[in-house]
Amino acid sequence: MSETTAPSYAAGTLRELWRFPVKSMGGEQLTECAVGPRGLHADRMWAVRDLALGVVTTARRLPRLLLCTARFEAEPPAGVGPGDVAHVAVTLPDGTEIGSRDGTRLDAALSELVDTRVSLVPLPPLHDKAAYRGVLASQEDLRKQFGLAEGDPLPDLSMFPLRKLAELAVYATPVGTFADAYPVHVLTSSSLRAVAEHAGAAEVDVRRFRPNLLVDGAAAGLAEQAWVGGTLRVGEVGLRAEIPTVRCTVPLREQAGGLPADPAVSKAVSRVGDRCLGVYAETTLTGLVRVGDPVSVALPRTPGAVPASVGRVAERVKRGALRAGNRFLPR
Repeated sequence: MSETTAPSYAAGTLRELWRFPVKSMGGEQLTECAVGPRGLHADRMWAVRDLALGVVTTARRLPRLLLCTARFEAEPPAGVGPGDVAHVAVTLPDGTEIGSRDGTRLDAALSELVDTRVSLVPLPPLHDKAAYRGVLASQEDLRKQFGLAEGDPLPDLSMFPLRKLAELAVYATPVGTFADAYPVHVLTSSSLRAVAEHAGAAEVDVRRFRPNLLVDGAAAGLAEQAWVGGTLRVGEVGLRAEIPTVRCTVPLREQAGGLPADPAVSKAVSRVGDRCLGVYAETTLTGLVRVGDPVSVALPRTPGAVPASVGRVAERVKRGALRAGNRFLPR
């Protein structure tokens, strides 16, 4: 145990494990999976490219992608990654399944579904950084993606490190992955219950929130928010909880598996978690995780007064920089 880390405590067990072969499509539920620096083995190996814009796109821009699900044709071998992927099969809303080997037919079907010329593309090699480039989001884009009306304040992204924000200003996703910002997404069943309590008759299904790991524990409320800055141990794997997961409009959209569109879901998330639900994490120790594995958390010790005051000043500076940057986003 280091001098800056408090003793670990039991946080629950791994209840569900999810991998998403194609970004923005429904995924596959696993019983065990290896976890490496890129997150779950073979997670988000493919994505959809907007051919008119020439960039990787997501369900935030093309929400009908959520009506599709994807699976690997066979368990991907060890070593797959950027530039070397395993083939997938995509199930369309009408039940038709088309494999990535039949790219022309699949691209045509996806383009018809989203009413935009798109193509399914594999994770590019690391040296092809141009393939990871995205579109600079305008204020109008952000309002649409977060369901904001004209005049509403833009989402507070100050929890993101400035280096990460700078990277995502240039690239659609971090180079080497099709994950939005961090390789692993962790959610607790207590957070789902907290949202359900405020969502009325809305169906608060885990599939709406697309976590990799769903943790079941005795804590109430948004348990994982307290883990930010700490280290999780899940089976053989170590994860560092980096930031809360900011939510766009994806959870309220109609999705595969019979989940209807329901704005009450996003309203409940805003009410309970101020637009945040779950946490993003980085891998600190690679290994295997299995459903039923115990989950423990070690939090950093409370910093002294001087470091804390310095941190608050830095946070104010960053928030000011973000507000200033928002004013210059293209409209």
